[in-house]
Amino acid sequence: MFWTTTKRIVKAGFVSFWRNGFVSLSSVLIITVTLFFLGGIIFAGALLNTSLQQIKDKVDVNVYFVPTAQESDILALKSKLEALPEVASVQYVSSDQALQNFKDVHANDQVTLQALDELGTNPLGAILDIKAKDPSQYEGIAKFLDSESGSPGTFIDKINYYQNKTAIDTLTNIINGGTRIAIAVTLTLIIMSILIVFNTIRLAIYIAREEISVMRLVGASNRYVRGPFIVSGVMYGVVSALITLVLFYPSTFWVSRVSETFFSGFSVFSYYISNLAAISGLMIGLGAILGAVSSYLAVRKYLQA
Repeated sequence: MFWTTTKRIVKAGFVSFWRNGFVSLSSVLIITVTLFFLGGIIFAGALLNTSLQQIKDKVDVNVYFVPTAQESDILALKSKLEALPEVASVQYVSSDQALQNFKDVHANDQVTLQALDELGTNPLGAILDIKAKDPSQYEGIAKFLDSESGSPGTFIDKINYYQNKTAIDTLTNIINGGTRIAIAVTLTLIIMSILIVFNTIRLAIYIAREEISVMRLVGASNRYVRGPFIVSGVMYGVVSALITLVLFYPSTFWVSRVSETFFSGFSVFSYYISNLAAISGLMIGLGAILGAVSSYLAVRKYLQA
C-alpha cells in the first residue's frame, strides 16, 4: 500500500510539472538564477582563497639575531618554535648565508659591497624565518619570542612582526570580512529564492484548487495532497541545477581568460572541471532542497487555511 501510494504521488508530481508549464518554467528560471549566483559565490570564494593563500605564503615574521648569538641557542629556539601549534614552518638562515643573500640583493650596488668588504667581518647575524598557519596567530608567536629574548640586544636583535603588524592585521580582516560577506549573500539569495518560488507554487496550488478540494472531500490525507507538489518542487530544483551546470561551462571558460591574467594563473574553468562532481552534487542537492522546501511551505499554508 505504501509503495502504491508513493508511486501515485510521484506520478502526480511529474504530471503536475508538465501540465503547469508556465508555473514550472517560472520556478525553474528563478531557482536557476539563484543557483547560478550561488555557484558564482563558490567560484569567487575559490579565487579569493587562492589569492589570499598566495598572500599568506608571502607573509612571515623574521627574527634577527645579534652576530654574537650562539648557533646552539638559535637552534634551540627554533625547536621551541616548531613545537608551537600555531607555527607552520621555521627556516634557519645562518649568518654566512644571510651575508651571501645580502650581497646577492645588492649585486649592482658597488658602494654598499665595497663598504661591506672594508668592515672585514660579517656584521649580520643569523635569521629565523617563521610562517604561521594563520595570519592571526603571528601576534601570539611574537609574544612568545619576546618572552624568550631576554634583555633587548643580548640574543635577539629585532623581530619584524611589529613592522609588519599593519599588513598582517589587514590581511586577517580581509579574510574574515570576505567570509562573512559570502555567508550573508548566500543566505540572502536562498531566502529570496524560497520566498519567490513559494509564491510561484502558490499559483500552481490555486490552479489546482478544485482538484485539491475534491481530494480532501473524498478523504485524501494531507500527505497525499502535499506529495505531488513536493515532487514537482524537487523537479524544479533538479532541472534548474542541470541548466545551471550547463551554463557554468561557457561562463567559467570565459571568466578564466581574466582570472588567469589577474590572479596568478588561477583558472576558474579548470577549477570547475576538476571539481565537477562535487559542484554537481551541491547544485542538484541545493536545487532539490530549495524546490522541496518552497513547495512544502506553500502547500502547508494552503492546507492550514
